[in-house]
Amino acid sequence: MTNVVTPSVVLPMTDGQIDKAVDIYRALLRKHRGELGSNIVQHVLGQPEYVAEQVAVLRKRVEAVSGMIVRRVRVNRIRSPQEVLDATGRKQYTDRKVVDSMPRGEGEEVDVYLFKESCTISNDDLAKKYESLGLKPDLYAEAAINEADPAFADDHPNGSQWKDGDGKWCFAAFRRWDGERLVYVDRSGHVWRDDWWFAGVRNSLHFSPNYFVLGEFLFINTRQAEFSGEKRGDTVH
Repeated sequence: MTNVVTPSVVLPMTDGQIDKAVDIYRALLRKHRGELGSNIVQHVLGQPEYVAEQVAVLRKRVEAVSGMIVRRVRVNRIRSPQEVLDATGRKQYTDRKVVDSMPRGEGEEVDVYLFKESCTISNDDLAKKYESLGLKPDLYAEAAINEADPAFADDHPNGSQWKDGDGKWCFAAFRRWDGERLVYVDRSGHVWRDDWWFAGVRNSLHFSPNYFVLGEFLFINTRQAEFSGEKRGDTVH
């Protein structure tokens, strides 16, 4: 018997949480102000990447708790599949016929969801997992993540799969190996190891424009093109 806990709804990070984060950061800076030169600090504060790094620290911890990574990316759908791979700047191990079969997907700006399995998984079972999460693979969007952030796959080797015109499973995979950043595109060996993250975008057939359920998460559209989510609760078997 399965008992599913009623989903809980959580809005985006609140103003109170933002104020608390700022208060904590302010107190920390005051504690260490003697270690930081004023002129250099002024210079660093003018660097836009400094702000992005502060957000990245919080996002990393949030993702560690939630077990799911979400990235919003702009995707160039005009490129050919080979141009998409070239844009990542990675060393390529590919089958050209398989590369040419990569689906383009749709949408100029999309949210990409990455999830991880705790065991090896077959292509067929992974396809079922995507469906259960209300996701579908988007190779162009996944490549866009790895293009924008080449270091992402260093700690989060990621891939996804599709079927070619003959109904055979194919895959694209991004990772770092032996000091090199690589991308593999080929026909699948039918099994994924347990160290891979899998990328997908929302399947429009499974989502409401106002809210959607993604696995253990309930996401609420609180503002246009902005979503938040929290675990729905435990499932007891």
